[in-house]
Amino acid sequence: MRTQSEMMDLILNVAAKDERIRAVGMNGSRTNPNAPADPFQDYDIVYLVTEMDTFLQNPSWVEVFGDRIIMQTPEEMSMFPPTLGDRFSYLMLFTDGNRIDLMLVPMSEKETYCREDKLTVILLDKDQALPEVAVPTDVDYWVGRPSAAFFADCCNEFWWVSTYVAKGLWRKEFLYAQDHLQKVMRPMLIQMLEWQVGIQTDFSVSTGKNGKYLQNYLTKQSWNELLTTYPGGSYEDVWKALFATCRLFRSTAHFVAEHFGFDYPEEDDHQVTTYLKRVQSLPSDATEIY
Repeated sequence: MRTQSEMMDLILNVAAKDERIRAVGMNGSRTNPNAPADPFQDYDIVYLVTEMDTFLQNPSWVEVFGDRIIMQTPEEMSMFPPTLGDRFSYLMLFTDGNRIDLMLVPMSEKETYCREDKLTVILLDKDQALPEVAVPTDVDYWVGRPSAAFFADCCNEFWWVSTYVAKGLWRKEFLYAQDHLQKVMRPMLIQMLEWQVGIQTDFSVSTGKNGKYLQNYLTKQSWNELLTTYPGGSYEDVWKALFATCRLFRSTAHFVAEHFGFDYPEEDDHQVTTYLKRVQSLPSDATEIY
């Protein structure tokens, strides 16, 4: 596996030799002083260029970075419409295990690029044309303080959607039930856990993309409880996971509500939990819920 020094030399040498590339920036975990270092860290690189067309007309130009396992160019994909405007990305995983996420950005967007992410580091500026960039910090990714309205909405969304999970389980619609548990209830649970972590750290840390650093801040008991909310491949497992999710959400939300003086929707919790248990106990040929 090529070393970090070798990869950085390659990235900068390619830029130095190409007159179209006027500056190089880097973002992501390699510029984040709080991110743990490991061999899976990407090189999130930006080439600020004078024009895009000649790059796009010659897709093979990226072969200079090495032999690849696979590459994705999101802006060329039909299934996922592009969202980066005039920018273009090459996501490359190499046969030695390194990965470069390389983005071409027009020089006309230099001001925007240098201001949009506080984890930006400028590695090369041939013309000294870029604005000054502050020392990188992950402050923009720290857990934010909730308002009373956000807290209330999180609780309402959680308990409302739990009824969809129960309905799906009774109907034997496994994918429907799982979808609502994983895509709606779980984000609300993770959000509540992040607020708890924020309280405990004075809102001075990031829990990472998809909450990947949550384990670092939760007690062993809370972490183990969170693990029980991930179901296996049976209806019984999903029922167990649903109620485990409810228990952990409830205890965490009580903690957050008490700290901020928010009102926790006890009545919603009680009535919905009773409903969930009712649906769980319904025979498969039931024609009425009550």
